[in-house]
Amino acid sequence: MTRSRARETQRTTAQIVRGYRGLALFSFGFRPFFLLAGGFAALAVPLWIGAMLGLGDMTGAATRDWHVHEMLFGYTSGVIAGYMIIAGANWTGHYPVAGAPVMVLTGLWLAGRLAMLWPGLDNSVAVVIDAAFLPLFAAALWREQIAARNGRNLVPCIVVALLALANIAFHLRAFQSELGSASERLALGLIALLIMVMGGRLVPSFTRNWLAQCGAAREPAPYDRLDKAVAILTAGALLLWQIAPYAPVTGVLLIVGGIGTWLRLARWRGWETGREPLVWGLHLGYFWLALGFVLLGGAICFPAYIPQSGAVHALTAGGIGVMTLVMMMRTTLSHTGRDRRGGAATLAACLTINAAAGLRVAASFASADMVMLLTISALLWSAAFLLFVAIYGPMLVTRRATRRELR
Repeated sequence: MTRSRARETQRTTAQIVRGYRGLALFSFGFRPFFLLAGGFAALAVPLWIGAMLGLGDMTGAATRDWHVHEMLFGYTSGVIAGYMIIAGANWTGHYPVAGAPVMVLTGLWLAGRLAMLWPGLDNSVAVVIDAAFLPLFAAALWREQIAARNGRNLVPCIVVALLALANIAFHLRAFQSELGSASERLALGLIALLIMVMGGRLVPSFTRNWLAQCGAAREPAPYDRLDKAVAILTAGALLLWQIAPYAPVTGVLLIVGGIGTWLRLARWRGWETGREPLVWGLHLGYFWLALGFVLLGGAICFPAYIPQSGAVHALTAGGIGVMTLVMMMRTTLSHTGRDRRGGAATLAACLTINAAAGLRVAASFASADMVMLLTISALLWSAAFLLFVAIYGPMLVTRRATRRELR
């Protein structure tokens, strides 16, 4: 390492923030990604539902494949990037990037969203533009982990790298049709694994902090053999789902993994956090994850009774949607120097996103009222993310550097 590089790595996060003179939006990676991902989520789902119902599609691009791709590789990858830029700095002990690197990453992500929707772009050009973001971000994560010689948090790095490969495979489905469903399963399995692993750390930790502030006598159960066993079993079930997605043993293991995930959640004392939506909202996100595992296993074992669409949307609209929205709200408050307490708008957003997820899953079971349920679900989903943009957007674009932001 050169002397200049050594001096650079010795700079603290506080020095980086104080020394940054650009737009506040690009002072931390979570700011632009959370803002743009939230706005994109608010627009993308109603656009897809409208196109599906024949109500109009200005670009002609809002197909079923576009919807799947943009929710998994568009919205979710943006939220993951915003959060990982913060978390990665904590794991490695290095300062988080600010300024130009954040602008480049954000620009690549946004270019991918436009490329996938813009009607005038040649398909191969759109693929190259969209596929550029995740490999670059994965390389940046691995570079920091290797430089820090930190092997304790490799799972997120592996997940992002494999997610980049899944995105490329998704685009190659025109040449090999089987790659379409395989890449979707891989992406959904990876994201579910990431939520299971990171949520398994963060949900009880945040709950413990909240209960301590309230003076509660009991804490969430500490991580023990049960947690480890359930995590390993569920990860194995997700792996088997990639290899044998219709095998009965896969379904059984997913059901057992989902029940085990509920058992883990029940030990975290979420019922005592009813006054704080930024805590119980995370518990509900983890509940949806477990429900998704159970329904997915049920769809494999009992396909005549449980539609796979319901299981998938329990994982996506429920597990991913609820968990990411609540994490974006909590992280924004925490890292812009504000108290981590949700007000009326936060409560409304949490209730609305859960209602949207519930109706979307219900729509898969109710053929007679499917159109009505899909429409209401899409409107509620959009409302939840518009609330996020309206309430938390100003926090993301304005500078309020305090000690909490500099941690």
